[in-house]
Amino acid sequence: MNQSDHVSSTGTIKLLSVRALVVRFGERTVLDGLSFDVRAGEIFGLLGPNGSGKSTAFQALAGLVAPASGDLALSGEPMRTGDRRLRARLGVVFQQPSVDPRLTARENLGLAAALYRVPRAKRTERVEAMLHFAELRDRADEPVSQFSGGMRRRLELSRAMLHDPELLLMDEPTTGLDEPSFQRTWARLDELRRTQGVTIVLTTHRPEEAERCDRLAIMDAGRIVTVDTPGGLRGRVAGDVLELRTREPERVSQLLSAELGLASTVDADLVRIEAPRGHALIPRIVETLPAGTLESVSMRRPGLGDAFLVLTGRSLASDVAPQQSSS
Repeated sequence: MNQSDHVSSTGTIKLLSVRALVVRFGERTVLDGLSFDVRAGEIFGLLGPNGSGKSTAFQALAGLVAPASGDLALSGEPMRTGDRRLRARLGVVFQQPSVDPRLTARENLGLAAALYRVPRAKRTERVEAMLHFAELRDRADEPVSQFSGGMRRRLELSRAMLHDPELLLMDEPTTGLDEPSFQRTWARLDELRRTQGVTIVLTTHRPEEAERCDRLAIMDAGRIVTVDTPGGLRGRVAGDVLELRTREPERVSQLLSAELGLASTVDADLVRIEAPRGHALIPRIVETLPAGTLESVSMRRPGLGDAFLVLTGRSLASDVAPQQSSS
């Protein structure tokens, strides 16, 4: 990789470059030639349902699994996943809780500071700064077992930032959090990017979380389908989204195709239709279908879940069958 590869066509510095990353578990190919770039200072998301390969990509970047092949560069410098130089520049937040519930918040951060080799003279200062960042100074000496899920998440984020990493890697950062905790977690992520210029790469299956990213890589079956901004992805859905709830979704889909020439997708008891001027289409649909067929009809603007469905044919709520080895 030459120096020019470190700068994108727009002149933006590329902090992280991943090229043709392949990960296999036995005979199964989980990541099949994954390639993407992350610009310095952006929030970049890997969006996909369970089984799409996004958590394996996180594990490979964090050095937890060894890829069969592929290249990785940080600030234009080639590195192997798991390289100590890479780990020193990374902050990592796992999906599953990893703080010790028996220790206090202060003890967890102190232990992490030692593991990250934060100089002794700075450890107390860094621990106090991160307790303040997490809004946990008044609970600093209580066992973490007494903390709520949102408090633990803030502590994990603070622990990952103890050594001032330039790249923060997060796996499903808000899974299981209620709405207030979701908002508080993202307030802290936005603050880190704004005040410290931290670059963030995260995995998620939540459309509302993906909307917070600057750019998204749509992942399906271990591959990246496309990379775009949230707005760009939503723009790939034509017009409005109509959702018809019915006990006979397959029959309704067939009738709409035969009678009105409408293409639709079926998801459980919902029939989805993308169409311009959806409000004008609703009366025609209701008149066409036999009385009592529909339980409800709703219309909304397209979201990232709709874009994912258009691009992959799958719902973000679905589980993807494991990718089989192509070797």
